[in-house]
Amino acid sequence: MIAYACRRILLMIPTLFAIMVVNFFIVQAAPGGPIEQMIAKIKGSEVSALARVTGGGSEVLKGGAAQAGRSNYRGAVGLDPAFIAQLRKEYGFDKPPLQRFLLMMKNYATFNLGNSFFQDRSVISLIEARLPVSISIGLWTTLITYLVSIPLGIRKAVKDGTRFDVWTSAVIVVGYAVPSFLFAVLLIVLFAGGSYWTSFPLRGLVSDNWWSLDWPQRILDYFWHIALPITALVIGGFATLTMLTKNCFLDEINKQYVLTARAKGLTERRVLYGHVFRNAMLLVVAGFPAAFIGILFTGALLIEVIFSLPGLGLLGFEAAINRDYPIMFGSLYVFTLIGLVLKLISDLTYMLIDPRIDFERRGA
Repeated sequence: MIAYACRRILLMIPTLFAIMVVNFFIVQAAPGGPIEQMIAKIKGSEVSALARVTGGGSEVLKGGAAQAGRSNYRGAVGLDPAFIAQLRKEYGFDKPPLQRFLLMMKNYATFNLGNSFFQDRSVISLIEARLPVSISIGLWTTLITYLVSIPLGIRKAVKDGTRFDVWTSAVIVVGYAVPSFLFAVLLIVLFAGGSYWTSFPLRGLVSDNWWSLDWPQRILDYFWHIALPITALVIGGFATLTMLTKNCFLDEINKQYVLTARAKGLTERRVLYGHVFRNAMLLVVAGFPAAFIGILFTGALLIEVIFSLPGLGLLGFEAAINRDYPIMFGSLYVFTLIGLVLKLISDLTYMLIDPRIDFERRGA
């Protein structure tokens, strides 16, 4: 197991490098970089200021067309080329893309993620502030999903083929087919002041006066705010785990040792939870890290944006809108690293729980 873990850790390096390479050059090819964003802000400020002074904007930046030909940016009309060159140097765009990428990866190797272009803070401090929010949402969703899916899957296995199994399967199919963000929109319309009730807050993780509340009130306020996001994620994510639990139980129930236990006169409850449960839950329990990865990297990102939760998903979304490259690549680097580590933990958990699984021999 130790040799397998070492090989997987070494394999993370080229995997992480390849992901960063692909995303770096895709982003570089996209129009509207951070310099264009800054120019647009400067030009917008100039237009607003001159419009207030002149009473209109028709004469704004007039006469700058002669300098436009000396700049690579369409919006740089009327701006000093030396200022544009200074912006390029400040943002690091005075170097070729390959050199910028290698310098970025060299810094990332020591977790020096640089500083945000527009927030005047280090990227690592922003990620440290947002990461607990994303992890808490992922953990609560995974925990509740397991608490719902395992009993439901066991019940479906025991009642296989009955009316209960049929109608719960229909509900599961609907939950699996509809994305979690659509459930989130529906919950907002119903319970967050969309069209019907205003029972839950629309945005944020806690209330504005959270720090002035007592600890019991803080805890209630926190759960009040995450009720709708967690519900949307659970509804969209419990289908796969429920069916996995059911199939694992059905597979174990039909084995010889279960028939032997029943022949000895053991009660159905003793057979189910004393023998079948322990064997059937191996794959379900071992898949906890993988389930957490799926929730953290798919639905949770959109849910954070929809409910304005200050997590890594919202941070990355805002950075993409503003073309804040250090935050974009820094959050991508952290997310990818977390995903690779959790995937390794998931594989090692399989090996620890079920010794019959041997990835080393399989790889050989």
